[in-house]
Amino acid sequence: MQAIDHIINSAAKSNYMSAGQMNVPIVFRGPNGAAAGVGAQHSQCFAAWYASCPGLKVLSPYSSEDARGLLKAAIRDPDPVVFLENELLYGQSFPVSAEVLDSSFCLPIGKAKIEREGKDVTITAYSKMVGYALQAVQVITGYGNFMLEDLEQQAADILAKDGISAEVINLRSIRPLDRAAINASVRKTNRLVTVEEGFPQHGVGAEICASIVEESFGYLDAPVERIAGADVPMPYAANLERLAVPQVEDIVRAAKRTCYRSVAKAANA
Repeated sequence: MQAIDHIINSAAKSNYMSAGQMNVPIVFRGPNGAAAGVGAQHSQCFAAWYASCPGLKVLSPYSSEDARGLLKAAIRDPDPVVFLENELLYGQSFPVSAEVLDSSFCLPIGKAKIEREGKDVTITAYSKMVGYALQAVQVITGYGNFMLEDLEQQAADILAKDGISAEVINLRSIRPLDRAAINASVRKTNRLVTVEEGFPQHGVGAEICASIVEESFGYLDAPVERIAGADVPMPYAANLERLAVPQVEDIVRAAKRTCYRSVAKAANA
């Protein structure tokens, strides 16, 4: 936070204020989002903060493929890039193909990735929340043999019977945002659930919702569902911390609501 003035007022604006004569090819890389048991000052998402500033590019990888390809692209880019990593993903393993390991592998900035294709609802996410979205899809469709902690098996059985086919989009790039990919997906599925760890007000999900309303409103068959962190500083207590960030079951419920598969509440006797 002490260096944010140099990022926002120097790096982001130097190219514009020099009439294009001076580039600032620099990468600001660091942990971002909720950690575990470190309190309010060390558990917050800065994606929306930096993405609101013209002159910056903001990337947020999920997998090893994302991290390798996007970091190389960021280093080669002539403009300042903020590279936001979730530290809870540092210890997580991902499958890596020979293509990704090739020395020439690089990913384009500003392009999202469809992690899983579907036809009933679009789920957008970035960083750690991509994994949560994919887990939610496995529960919804009844695929996968894992057990989700804290998610009742009865709920998973109900969702599996619903057979909702969800398309999961890994944003990868927050600024520039791949609006074309998101809108194309929503025009196919006619429904949208946005997922992020950051605060809800003025968040990444809010920007995505605005884009859909502006470009694809006529294609929506249901209200957009927006899942975000709680609008409070991150609690230190573990039980409250879990309640302050999105969970897999939150995505499952939102997907059911937007597909009108929610279980009706029992009438009072």
